[in-house]
Amino acid sequence: MDNACRSETICAIATPIGIGGIGIIKISGPDALILLQKIFRPARATSIPPPSHKLIYGWIVDPKTGNLIDEVLASYMARPRSYTGEDVVEINCHSGYAVLRRILDLVLAHGARLARPGEFTLRAFWHGRLDLSQAEAVLDLIHARSDKALEAAGKQLRKGFGEQVLRWREDVLELEAQLEAFMDFSEDLEAEDASALEAVAHHVERNVLPALRRIVDRYEQARVLREGLSMVLVGKPNVGKSSLLNALVGQERAIVTPIAGTTRDVIEDGFLVGGVWVRVLDTAGIREKPDMIESLGIERTLRSVEEADVVVWIVDQSRPLDADDDRIEEKTRHKRRLVVLNKRDCPMETNAEDLRARYGLRDAIVPLCAHDPDDIERWKRFLETEVLEDIFLGLEPAFAVNARHKECLERAVTALERAVQAARTQGLPELVSEDVRAARAALEEILGLHVDDAVLDRIFARFCIGK
Repeated sequence: MDNACRSETICAIATPIGIGGIGIIKISGPDALILLQKIFRPARATSIPPPSHKLIYGWIVDPKTGNLIDEVLASYMARPRSYTGEDVVEINCHSGYAVLRRILDLVLAHGARLARPGEFTLRAFWHGRLDLSQAEAVLDLIHARSDKALEAAGKQLRKGFGEQVLRWREDVLELEAQLEAFMDFSEDLEAEDASALEAVAHHVERNVLPALRRIVDRYEQARVLREGLSMVLVGKPNVGKSSLLNALVGQERAIVTPIAGTTRDVIEDGFLVGGVWVRVLDTAGIREKPDMIESLGIERTLRSVEEADVVVWIVDQSRPLDADDDRIEEKTRHKRRLVVLNKRDCPMETNAEDLRARYGLRDAIVPLCAHDPDDIERWKRFLETEVLEDIFLGLEPAFAVNARHKECLERAVTALERAVQAARTQGLPELVSEDVRAARAALEEILGLHVDDAVLDRIFARFCIGK
């Protein structure tokens, strides 16, 4: 985004459109206060400019007609003590499409432009109110669907991760300084070359690399905390996948009929277990001779299996195992898998021993009835104790890093490993310094100290307009 755009005053509706108690119009930029004064009539005389960080009662008025549009509370937050670091105005009005749109149109007519997705947070980043990892935490906070995700995003927003990255950066900077000094005086210190480089290698191996590797290694746990656990239900038609989905989410989310092949597409919903959001996907039943539409659903089922964290293979215990079960077992054996023996209230044709004998299963096998609330609660407790605790191994990751952070950390680790190797085998401080510098650059990219516009565009395009 060019500098001209950065200096413009922007505005947006900052609350969801709909009937409700409060709607908020947000304005940020050099003309925010001027715009407010043009369309706002305070109920009582107030100082010019109005006091910062105070709510002022009054009305929004159309300057052309003098018509009152809405009774509002307006606030002015003077730079730099605002979310964006610029002058910010917020107009708290009644919610509803007509009133919000009318006030927004007035603001636009008096010189502001509509904000792009995430532009308020982007400006907070530009003005040093947030580092880039904190800006991404804002997005995680908005999308958090569980207490665990909320806690992880809040920790990152409070700069926990950013401060840790800064400490790593300072450590690496100190190494760079040592190497530069070493190269500057290398003619005087030739006898100490090997020991000095060994000291650098030792420090990196002992004090820097272990912490970076630990965060990278726990990325999957962090992803589950942030995004939720993805669990796909698979099985033959009419084994009870849709019934189990409905029972888990507590509503009739999927259509259930005795007709095989009712579910033709992937249906997604979710529920909470142990403070973690579980995304559960009901899929088309897998069988050998589906019709054309059903075949498309089966293709999507198989794609969902590849993308899922956990596959739940549902077997109807009232029916014998057959070639369709064989195909499902083959397609899912490479995944983390649980097996459910459903319809335990029906006469048994297949039991756990049959499954183990036919397929040599080592997966957990849980009998249940999808229509029994007690069975569903036991199943959820099983997920918490046997799946989530296994993923987290009793410990949650220190920080819920995202894929971008992971890629930057991996580059930093690779560069530092090269630096250690060069220090011990080649004895060339120039090569060691180059790798240490590359590691620092990767860490700085996490914070946004050196990041190009394409990366920023990709990050902030995921935000909604108004944030």
